[in-house]
Amino acid sequence: MIHPNTTYPNASPNHFRTKQEISRILSAAVVNSHFRTQLLINPVQTVIEGYKGEKFELRDGHRNRLGAIHARTLAEFAARLNTI
Repeated sequence: MIHPNTTYPNASPNHFRTKQEISRILSAAVVNSHFRTQLLINPVQTVIEGYKGEKFELRDGHRNRLGAIHARTLAEFAARLNTI
């Protein structure tokens, strides 16, 4: 586990916010099969719509890159998502 007070001199605050939002997206996909299916079919729209009233705060560039991900499973999606 990474200690919350750990600092990374080469990482920006935006980088951490993006990683946090990606983690939230994947968590929602793990616990909800409908969200997971929609994420695999249309990731951009699914992220825009959010999950159970929760919105995901991704910059347009990151959100648009989601549309380039074509995956059949959540594991495959997560592996490709990790590269954005």
